[in-house]
Amino acid sequence: MSNSLKAALLSGLVLPGLGQIVLKRYRRGVVLMLIALACFSVVVVKAVQQALAVLNQMQSAGGIIGTGEISNAARQAALASDSLIFNLALVSLVFCWILGIVDAYRIGKKIDREVPSAGTLPQDSRR
Repeated sequence: MSNSLKAALLSGLVLPGLGQIVLKRYRRGVVLMLIALACFSVVVVKAVQQALAVLNQMQSAGGIIGTGEISNAARQAALASDSLIFNLALVSLVFCWILGIVDAYRIGKKIDREVPSAGTLPQDSRR
C-alpha cells in the first residue's frame, strides 16, 4: 500500500493527524489531533447538555411522552443561544478532518515520488 493511501485512510477513518504522524510530520499531526479532539469534546459536551435539557423537560411534563413532544423538546434545546458554539465546533471538526485527509495524501504522494520503488535500484548501484 502506498504511503499516500495509508496516511489518508488513517487520517480519514481513525483520527485527523494520525496519517501525518505515520509520515513523520509530527508537529502537523499533533496540531490536527489537538484541534480535532478539542472540537469533538465541545460537540460531545453540547450534545450531552442538550440531551439533559430534553430529559428535564420530559420529566417535568410527567407521564407518557410521545415522539412529538420529544421532537419539540429537542428542537427547543437546539435553538438555545449556545448552539452557535456547537455549530462552529462541528464545522471546525469536519474542516479539520477533511484537511487532515487531503494533507496526509499530499505528503504521502510527495514521499512516494521521492522514494524509489522496492523493485528498482538507483543507476549508480547497478554494476
